[in-house]
Amino acid sequence: MALAIASAAATRKTIPGSDTGGLPQRLPLVSSPSSPFSVPEALRKEGLSQSDYEEIVRRLGRAPNRAELGMFGVMWSEHCCYRNSRPLLSQFPTTGPRILVGPGENAGVVDLGQGQRLAFKIESHNHPSAVEPFQGAATGVGGILRDIFTMGARPIALLNALRFGPLEDERNVGLMEGVVAGIAHYGNCVGVPTVGGEVAFDPSYGGNPLVNAMALGLMDTDDIVCSGARGVGNPVVYVGSTTGRDGMGGASFASAELTEASLDDRPAVQVGDPFLEKGLIEACLEAFQSGDVVAAQDMGAAGLTCSCAEMAAKGGLGIELDLDRVPAREAGMTAYEFLLSESQERMLFVVQAGREEVLMARFRRWGLQAAVVGRVLAENVVRVLQHGAVAAEVPANALADDTPINQHELLAEPPEAIRRHWQWRETSLPAATGHGIARGDGRLPWSDVLLRLLDDPTIASKRWVYRQYDHQVQANTVLLPGGADAAVVRLRPQQGAGSLEACQRGVAAVVDCPNRWVFLDPERGAMAAVAEAARNLSCVGAEPLAVTDNLNFPSPDTASGYWQLALACRGLSTACAALDTPVTGGNVSLYNETRLPDGSMQPIQPTPVVGMVGLVHDLVRITGLAWRHPGDAIWLLGAPLEAGAEALSSPDARVSLAGSSYLEVIHGQLTGRPPEVDLELERSVQAFLRRAIATGLVASAHDLSDGGLAVAAAEASMASGFGAHLEIPASSARLDRLLFAEGGARVLVTVPPAQTVAWQDALEAAAAAGNAVPAQCLGVVESGRQFTIVQAGAPLLDLPVADLKQAFEQAIPRRMGQAAPPPEH
Repeated sequence: MALAIASAAATRKTIPGSDTGGLPQRLPLVSSPSSPFSVPEALRKEGLSQSDYEEIVRRLGRAPNRAELGMFGVMWSEHCCYRNSRPLLSQFPTTGPRILVGPGENAGVVDLGQGQRLAFKIESHNHPSAVEPFQGAATGVGGILRDIFTMGARPIALLNALRFGPLEDERNVGLMEGVVAGIAHYGNCVGVPTVGGEVAFDPSYGGNPLVNAMALGLMDTDDIVCSGARGVGNPVVYVGSTTGRDGMGGASFASAELTEASLDDRPAVQVGDPFLEKGLIEACLEAFQSGDVVAAQDMGAAGLTCSCAEMAAKGGLGIELDLDRVPAREAGMTAYEFLLSESQERMLFVVQAGREEVLMARFRRWGLQAAVVGRVLAENVVRVLQHGAVAAEVPANALADDTPINQHELLAEPPEAIRRHWQWRETSLPAATGHGIARGDGRLPWSDVLLRLLDDPTIASKRWVYRQYDHQVQANTVLLPGGADAAVVRLRPQQGAGSLEACQRGVAAVVDCPNRWVFLDPERGAMAAVAEAARNLSCVGAEPLAVTDNLNFPSPDTASGYWQLALACRGLSTACAALDTPVTGGNVSLYNETRLPDGSMQPIQPTPVVGMVGLVHDLVRITGLAWRHPGDAIWLLGAPLEAGAEALSSPDARVSLAGSSYLEVIHGQLTGRPPEVDLELERSVQAFLRRAIATGLVASAHDLSDGGLAVAAAEASMASGFGAHLEIPASSARLDRLLFAEGGARVLVTVPPAQTVAWQDALEAAAAAGNAVPAQCLGVVESGRQFTIVQAGAPLLDLPVADLKQAFEQAIPRRMGQAAPPPEH
């Protein structure tokens, strides 16, 4: 039976401050700006349970009104309070010598030395992008940028991690077109380069694409700007755009599974204005430099509710907010609509008393709204006023700190389906000989296998994507997308003069996640994500510093779903600790699944995206993935090729075909247990590689990932235009494992002939110091345009580089119904 609620009338006296700003001193507490409401219907809309409602009543000492229930709905959603994941996140290493700000603020901050500090963060905009791909992706970019400049940092780079369903489905083509266009529109217009990212495809993302945006910024202020309110009586100032009804309930929407009816939730998707945000960046950085701003919080998920609650809770104080003073773009908005609107490009400040007019004038000069909308209270509450009455009054800690935690029981052993996958062995595959793979209709030659892998959209060139992004705006991008394993951006001073010649340090950044591996073994897969991110940074010569993570998972309410989340968090924690890359923050996005018309659920592959940043000490000493010079020797670092068949076929092997691209693309199987991640080997290989790059011993470096050795070598040939001749050592192992297996902390490097002796000396010195690095010479870069792999003198692969490029470059444009873009020069 539906219940109607009306709170008892009461009066409240506001806390006096140095300036009341004309706010009334005695106001009645009203039940709602509108009529009484149905509690069960309201709980369903807000994503709250009956037990949540009973806890709210207990905390308030009364029944909540409709606006208050909406506030609890967004703040107690998984998107805002991590009610399913918070205990798991507590195991992450979060401190280190370079960590200045860890989890809990708008972004993490690391010390780069020489007076420079880097803010960085990653967040998701998955569900909005599923129902409105252009605006969903665009506002995801806008939101992550605000997290950066709210700290007092000027944004210098953007990256993204995207997942879509197969491009053979026109709906997925439309989603990808819209998402990429939205990212390009916002980033290009706001003037921040999009310098890197990753894109992968799997049927599990068909109804629920993933859009994760990462941003980096250099601190532009002497002091890091934090979000905790300070100074009772200080005015609370609203700046930016106006508030409308767009984005209503976006946080709750992001915390529920998608259905075919989700298209009706387009009002929960925000609408962005990158040109207004550009003005907001400049005005905010000016304001922060003035010292007038005490605390700052952007209005992202949950809008005014979240900003007020988090600022009050972090400061141990309260905030009084007068909705009649909030700049509105629509008439007749209720308290509920004001508080839950997620209109974009808005910020909330606590300002030094007496400095508010000067500050607001600064924002108005940039064409932005600015208004005193409240003040800081001594009482730890969020008090909302409207039309001469108290529209809502809630303890700040109840909204932002002391939030519910959902209890889950972790499975004692992997789910049965996973255990079946782990029983797979390579011996079940067809015979592999020097001529190819045995098939019922003959043999599939190794050359055709490689071309098919290069034609797989997950492996293929992403130039169709990144050519739409302005990756050179600000003129600091050192390595262009597609040219290296990580993006590199020059570190220019943000304040004062600094010549280009004097700026010889850089920051490198990357996003990574082997979602196939995580699906098959969440712990090993998450460890591999961290290891690969660090390896990619090392391949450009950067020292890995810290991590921001985006945990994209299906529902934790199922036993298997929570097992995936818990094991992945364990893997992330283990690898981050082993590789000295603390976690500074991130985002959790759960309930990434689609309810199909038959009522069944389609969960995504669990996708814990790792965003990692690194420091380049000397931009003269960086390496790309392309071969540099004919005659350079091609070396493999990491787990060697000549390991015996028994070791390689073990379920605990460091290199395997289990969970590989080859197994899925060529044999149609997503199965097996991914290789064990040897973190000690990763540390030694990566440290040696960075030293070799810093001393000029290697000309190029490229890690082995999807598709293994053959694909990595082919990518280096395509990037350079040079051919290569590689010789696979004789081995009892399967040929397809030697060519296409994954894992093993492996990197391909090229060594110029003039550095051969120094290279050998470096390997011997590492071994003498107890840090031996497995290394073997496999071949040579050739001036010709032929890509060849042989074993015992017999050719396994022999293809023109042009044929490789044709498959690699055309794969995505062909599926998008477009021609491949012309080469960039």
